[in-house]
Amino acid sequence: MSEKQFSHRMRQLRNLVVMAMADGTIGEREVAFVAQRCHDLGLGEAELHRAIRFGLGDDAALELPTDQQERNELMIDLVRMMAADGKLDESEKRLFALAAAKMEISSEQLNHLLDQSME
Repeated sequence: MSEKQFSHRMRQLRNLVVMAMADGTIGEREVAFVAQRCHDLGLGEAELHRAIRFGLGDDAALELPTDQQERNELMIDLVRMMAADGKLDESEKRLFALAAAKMEISSEQLNHLLDQSME
């Protein structure tokens, strides 16, 4: 895996942890989702621990990609992360809306990504 791919995958994983922590706690189902995505991304236990430490830190924040494909992937993952525990917390919804606005994702694009995330 190239350094660029590794950086992208780590950013994706850290973003998931930030979303999981948006409501102040990280539940068992959220941990399971993050661990599964870590595996899917080809990352190991050390990277998972680093991502969790990042998400628990005072400076934890979403790291928004500039590439459109990476943005779409992030938004789909964030939706799945929000749904992992079966509850949509207000702080999670606000973080998601802020990310969408900062990446200038239109309502039409957002609806398409929401549909994709349910597949």
